[in-house]
Formats: sequence, structure tokens, C-alpha cells
Amino acid sequence: MKVFAGNSNRQLAEAICTYLNVPLGRASVRRFADQEIFVEIQENVRGEDVFLVQPTAFPANDHLMELLIMIDAMRRSSARRITAVLPYFGYARQDRRASGRTPISAKLVANLITEAGADRVMTLDLHAGQIQGFFDIPTDNLFALPVLTRDIKSHYDLSNVVVVSPDVGGVVRARALGKRLDCLLAIVDKRRDRPGESEVMNIIGDIAGKDCLLIDDIVDSGGTLCNAADAMLAKGAASVTAYITHGVLSGGAVTRVTSSKLRELVITDSIQPTTAVLSAHNIRIVTTAPLIGEAISRTAQEESVSSLFD
Repeated sequence: MKVFAGNSNRQLAEAICTYLNVPLGRASVRRFADQEIFVEIQENVRGEDVFLVQPTAFPANDHLMELLIMIDAMRRSSARRITAVLPYFGYARQDRRASGRTPISAKLVANLITEAGADRVMTLDLHAGQIQGFFDIPTDNLFALPVLTRDIKSHYDLSNVVVVSPDVGGVVRARALGKRLDCLLAIVDKRRDRPGESEVMNIIGDIAGKDCLLIDDIVDSGGTLCNAADAMLAKGAASVTAYITHGVLSGGAVTRVTSSKLRELVITDSIQPTTAVLSAHNIRIVTTAPLIGEAISRTAQEESVSSLFD
């Protein structure tokens, strides 16, 4: 087994290798003057079980091309099996045709990864679980809930906690966390008129005097979370904390979060944090390296991955 990484999130790849007690594979991923990507694998991978750690976060297109070219390089170097490990799967929000004459980009990206030569895919908290079906190769969708659950238990009195879904579509995820914590559930009823903009209409559930934990897979602009926090505090919530797997945090999202009424935003390291994220006073990062590392180890040894979440 060998683990390699592109330039997207080497910190996470190194942490995964530390968990696995293996060195990070030597590979050069660089650009020519015209920004073409060039990859050179600097050690023998013939007959090896190779894992490429590369979340396709901003800049998504560059990091996706790095992944595709690395897969091709591994295939041409006679790797026995190539697993693309995408802690964050870019384009996942384009999983259906929301209107006429639009693409299903998540399916296109799945095709690109498959045709490049990947034998397996491993990802974390897909925006929509059915994206697994876009791949014609085995795909493991890991869940960050065990990581988030441990963190919540170490920071909160569960007798006063309510798990909150930021919209109706996230109820399944929120219910799963509520079951693990044995907590009540609430739902934010919101209206989204345009992408990136939402308005909270109502709060479904009793949150008065409670510590509210918003749970979601992606935070991008941060507008939904901040609006939801305002609405819940107006309804009498004692505090509002958001637990999100993927901290995309584009544009002015970090400033929006730091100036909001959120007690804290907790994200994972599936996306490499920016300097602004690291310096934010109310944003905290928990690592997924042991979770992904254990899944990689089990895959390499042909053991069950789904049992990680039983």
C-alpha cells in the first residue's frame, strides 16, 4: 500500500500517513509556464495498491486535473489498484438538472475519474448519497458523524442540546446525529430564491433555552447558517453552534461567520483551511485523518469499511 497526494490538501494526506505509519509517497506535481500540470511519480508503484488523496476544492478545476493526471500516471506506471480518495468531492451540488438546458456535472466528473483509470473511489459525506451511483466502479462514501459526535460529547451537556437541520433536505443527517446523541430534533424552514441566498421562514421544534447544534455537509457563503442562528436566537435558543463537514467558505464567508451570532463553527479538515479560517476566533477544525486512514487500511486489507459506522 502506498499513499500519494496532490497539492490540494497535503496536510491531511500527511496526517493520514501518520495514522497509517507509512511515508507519504514521493511525487512531483508542478506547472509549466502556461499553467499546464505535469506529474512525475518519483518511486516505484508497479503492483502496488495506490491511494491518491486529493479533495477537489478551490480551485476545483486545477485540483480535479491534478487528480486525473496523477491517476493516469499511476495507471501507466503499472499500479495494481488505484483508489481516488476525495475527502471533498467538488461539483457534488450539481447532481441533477434543476432547470432546462443545464448539465449534471457530478456525473461528468465521475465519468472523468473512471475513464482516467481509477479502480475505486473513496469520499466523505457526499452532498447527495445517490452520487455513488454515478460511478461505475466501487465507491465508498464515508460519514463524518462519528468524528463530530465525539467532539460534541466532549464539549456539551447533552441534556440541553437540540440537533437542528438547516433545511428539510438535511433532516436525515440531523436525525442520524440526534439518534447518536439521544437528543431532540428541530428543523429550519427556509426559502431559497437564488443560489447562495436564503430566508428563514420558521423554526419547527422547541428550542427555547436549548443549545442548538446545526448540522450540515457544506458551508459555502455562510448566509444560511448565520440567518438560521439569528432566527433561533430570536426564538429563545441559549446558543447556536454549527457542525459542518466541508468548510468551503468562499468569498466573504469567514468574515460573515466571525461577525455573526454563532457561538462556534466546527468544520473538518476535508478541505485545507485558509489563513483566514485558521485565524478566525469562532471557527474550529477537527481532523478526519484517523477516519480516512482507517478506511484506507481496511480497503487495503479487504476488510469491511461500512462497519466503521455501525
